[in-house]
Amino acid sequence: MKTDPSGSNVVAIIQARLNSSRLPGKVLLDISGKPMLTRVVERTRLAESINYIVVATTTDPSDDAIAELCEIEGYPIYRGSQFDVLDRYYQAARNSQAQIIVRITADCPVIDPNVIDKTVRALADFMLTNPGHAESGFSANRLPPPWGRTYPVGLDTEVCTIAGLELAWKEASFPHQREHVMPFFYENPGRFNIIHVNHERDFGHLRWTVDTHEDLELIRQIYHCFPGRVDFSWLEILDLIERMPELMNINAQVQPKHYRQFDERGLQ
Repeated sequence: MKTDPSGSNVVAIIQARLNSSRLPGKVLLDISGKPMLTRVVERTRLAESINYIVVATTTDPSDDAIAELCEIEGYPIYRGSQFDVLDRYYQAARNSQAQIIVRITADCPVIDPNVIDKTVRALADFMLTNPGHAESGFSANRLPPPWGRTYPVGLDTEVCTIAGLELAWKEASFPHQREHVMPFFYENPGRFNIIHVNHERDFGHLRWTVDTHEDLELIRQIYHCFPGRVDFSWLEILDLIERMPELMNINAQVQPKHYRQFDERGLQ
């Protein structure tokens, strides 16, 4: 089993559903011969800090296909609330006896294991050096203003303790806090010790996630340039884009969603 410097059970929870608003069914769309979700799991598995991976999907029948893929591939799965994703995460974390939870989304098929490890290590280091406040730690490589981001969109990693997640689960009341899992942490900085993981250069303007057809085309082009590989790093992608800047034009017009947006179907 892989180990983390904190000695904790580190569980990556990958949230996935098929009924996405802008590109329905995206997590099962093909990327170089495999479903997007498979690509995310494969790359997350390469992170040295992760002990266990769980796919967290919904109990809605529309997500039966995700459950079927997980059964075929042998991925651990938890099925929970469709819109209260925070509850889905908390229950999945409890079921897997997680002590540290790593939030990954299934629309990030170039998620980078080294970036995951760096973000987990940031929290682990805080826990080791601040034992009296260890449970209040929260590390992330993407945060809303005033923090910002220096890693490309699509490498998003957020890490918290089970105690912190339980507090959020109990107290988060706004719809966007329930749907997006972690806003309760960075909207309550006085209650949590927030560790912002940054890269020395700012590449936060780059978009490597999949939310539209244009995003999907870019990711397919990236995978096409690394045939047969799942272990290419985000720095290799960066080098590719610097050599082929026309790739950035593929999804340059896509507008990102604000983190406070939420699916109003969850209010019905």
